[in-house]
Amino acid sequence: MYFTGFADEAARDLATQIKATKEIGWTRISARGVNGSNIHELPEDEFNTVADQLDDAGITIPEFGSLIGNWGKAITTDFDLTLAEIDRAIPRMKRLGTDIIRIMSYAQEPWGSDQHEEERFRRLREIVTRFADAGLTAAHENCMNWGGFSPQHTLRLVEEVPGLKLIFDTANPVFQMDRSKPQADGGFPWQDPLEFYHAVREHIIHVHIKDCTNPPAGETEPTEYTLPGEGQAKVREILTELKNSGYDGGLAIEPHVATVFHAVDGAEPDWDQCYNSYVEYGKAFEQLCHELGI
Repeated sequence: MYFTGFADEAARDLATQIKATKEIGWTRISARGVNGSNIHELPEDEFNTVADQLDDAGITIPEFGSLIGNWGKAITTDFDLTLAEIDRAIPRMKRLGTDIIRIMSYAQEPWGSDQHEEERFRRLREIVTRFADAGLTAAHENCMNWGGFSPQHTLRLVEEVPGLKLIFDTANPVFQMDRSKPQADGGFPWQDPLEFYHAVREHIIHVHIKDCTNPPAGETEPTEYTLPGEGQAKVREILTELKNSGYDGGLAIEPHVATVFHAVDGAEPDWDQCYNSYVEYGKAFEQLCHELGI
């Protein structure tokens, strides 16, 4: 196994992201945002500068955390926007030697309304095929998208989309209701991260490490994001099972402790706090892995 992380949670600029990564003692970054833009949205000259900086620093990029089909895009969004993102991402992945790109299955529609399932499957087939034709792997993350409704929804995607692989996020089930289970008086139950992992594990090629606690009643954001192993994401149990199964892929920290990317309130983060908490999180994660024999 190898360690990486979404260093845009430590800093907006790449130089400081690299500094945080090296302070932890790592040599990999999961590329998502640089200077406030996603890696596949940067202007060409700015991307070339980023690529050169990474080369000079000896930092590699095992994963693109793309915007493709993400929780912010409705399934009714013009598909040409997605195709353009793919066209920009492929040459940049080639330039950086990146094999895996994180995709999603478009935003969830309100439960009980038309989810446009066949259109989702059609789009993901095209997305996966385009990356596969370039020798790259598109992997779906269980986030606030159609596939995140339940483990069964994710498995349906795998069935309907040949070649689709999975990125498993440990904490996303903690604040997602399980739409495959019966409703009780309080509505659907929260998903169980370990149960979700067991259902989809044979298709997982990459893992995101987050931890948090269930949202308060009526809310959709966790009560708290925590250090790994201190919340309800069953991080210890999942890491132990990954080790015992012989998993040899990436473990990417995505702390959300200081910066919550799902929240849009216009407030500027305290970047010193973000930097320090990212480094603390990385070191705490290393210590947890050491305790588990990883």
